[in-house]
Amino acid sequence: MATAVADEAAAPESSLSDAVVVRFAGDSGDGMQLTGGQFTLSTALAGNDLATFPDFPAEIRAPQGTLFGVSAFQINFGSSEITTAGDAPDVLVAMNPAALKTNVPQLKPGGLIIADEGEFNDRNLAKAKYDANPLEDGSLAKWQLLKLNISQATMDAVKPFGLGNKEALRCKNMWTLGLALWMFDRDRQPLIEWLKAKFAKDPNLADANIAALNAGHAFGETAELSGPLKQHHVAPAPVAPGLYRTLTGAEAIALGLVAGAQLAKLPMFFGGYPITPASAILHHLSRLKEYDVTTFQAEDEIAAICSAIGASYGGSLGVTSSSGPGIALKGEAMGLAIMTELPLVIVNSQRGGPSTGLPTKTEQSDLYQAVYGRNGDAPMPVIAARSPGDAFECAIEACRIATQYMTPVMLLTDGYIANAAEPWKVPDLTAYEAFPVEFLTEVPEGGFKPYGRDEKLARPWVKPGTPGLLHRIGGIEKEVDTGHLNYQPANHQAMTDLRKTKIDGVKVPDQIVELGAEGGRLAVVGWGSTYGPIHQAVRRKRAEGADVSHIHIRHIWPLPANLGALLKSYDRVIVPEMNTGQLKTVLRDQYLVDAKPVNKVSGQPFRIAEIEAAIEEALG
Repeated sequence: MATAVADEAAAPESSLSDAVVVRFAGDSGDGMQLTGGQFTLSTALAGNDLATFPDFPAEIRAPQGTLFGVSAFQINFGSSEITTAGDAPDVLVAMNPAALKTNVPQLKPGGLIIADEGEFNDRNLAKAKYDANPLEDGSLAKWQLLKLNISQATMDAVKPFGLGNKEALRCKNMWTLGLALWMFDRDRQPLIEWLKAKFAKDPNLADANIAALNAGHAFGETAELSGPLKQHHVAPAPVAPGLYRTLTGAEAIALGLVAGAQLAKLPMFFGGYPITPASAILHHLSRLKEYDVTTFQAEDEIAAICSAIGASYGGSLGVTSSSGPGIALKGEAMGLAIMTELPLVIVNSQRGGPSTGLPTKTEQSDLYQAVYGRNGDAPMPVIAARSPGDAFECAIEACRIATQYMTPVMLLTDGYIANAAEPWKVPDLTAYEAFPVEFLTEVPEGGFKPYGRDEKLARPWVKPGTPGLLHRIGGIEKEVDTGHLNYQPANHQAMTDLRKTKIDGVKVPDQIVELGAEGGRLAVVGWGSTYGPIHQAVRRKRAEGADVSHIHIRHIWPLPANLGALLKSYDRVIVPEMNTGQLKTVLRDQYLVDAKPVNKVSGQPFRIAEIEAAIEEALG
């Protein structure tokens, strides 16, 4: 039996509601992402709505026990609609002093700390820059504190399996998970089956992890503690009937790209180069080859996009993916795709910048890069996903625009969307309208014009080698209609105007108001992953009687036709975004509206309370 001490200091009582936020935090070798992922699975199986926020260091393996080596996983789950990973945790599981120090400031007053006191030794306290043991000095008095020797309890649980100390301690995340499963009334069996499958080649290791899981659960059942440790059942959330699964943004992008290629009746080629946080898209697509998907891990970013352009020239849907630094390297090749007018989907999973910046942290600072960031006048449609589930729809939309308008399209997500998970109702693809591509296969009446245009100003798509349809391709300016090389001033003016007019004419839906009225005192305008905190903040302020509305833009370029008039129907406009004001600048430029920025570039998502404060300030 583990020893346990419930802190009797006069901490405020925490009452868990129908929505609970739990954060697991430990060293980057403690398996916190694995623990959080499996707790997410159990939460989904329990029928709760949920949103997650994995938060981990950029270092492959930071020095053990240090502040910059802390890995955390936060999950917000409940019996009603969940749109964010939660402002502040109700429960913090801290596996060492560094995890406690970096995460406890975000814990709600009266929240519960579950700390592995076995790791709070002099050496680890020094690494975390603690002068005294916080579990003993009263500095945590405003929270409820539960001190457990998780390390020793795990060692005791797995002792029969003959593991060495190092291997045995690797099981302590399973002990912790077992306690969390008991605390929130979760079924262990799916996790037990998962462990058996994961360690199928080493049944002894599987049994050891299962024993640790069961021991943590049994501790919750049998420990006689006064106060902090209670079992809390969260009822299932009401959902529409259907088949559901948990889905990360990276998985959603991969599935959406496959669906888009299928709706276009095209094979798909993905050329990518590993970069955080975009690499997962390549990993997921590589497992979907049965859907006529070819994946290619190139030697660099330029090769990745150029291979995708070549695939599009050959008659496939070319796709490439990266994050901000890699998108910068792809810039010239994006111009080539614009000049050759070939379909191409470019996924940008944004991260903190500039340069290498914050590789594992989230940001929205590539909007300028997406809309303007190429040499010459090189217009390109840009779409932004708001959530993991929405990323699926946006990927299909990117495929539609790319193939119907013969243009590259950039799809913006970010590190938060890519790594976060939410329940997703698996859609019925028969309900989606197909947009099959028609290749030009015969010389049309009047002769073949490689840069002749249809009603959408899209040029014909011709597979190389088609008899009678020989044409030149490349990055030098093309002659109107013929596609021959042409340096003449009037021709360059005409082609530049045509490329711009084509993109300006891309048909996108009118902008809707997500919450509130069309017109009023204040509009909160967002894009991308700010959707959840903005929506909840606006909902709360409207419940208090505030005249505020939420507008969320999916089509960043071209912007919806009605957006200008809609924005001008409000007295004030504020734009929360995780950059220094990029969408705000675009809106001011396009519509001459006095949009005010609400900026955050900390590498962390907005909290609902931050948006609420901005609304209160804007309304005076």
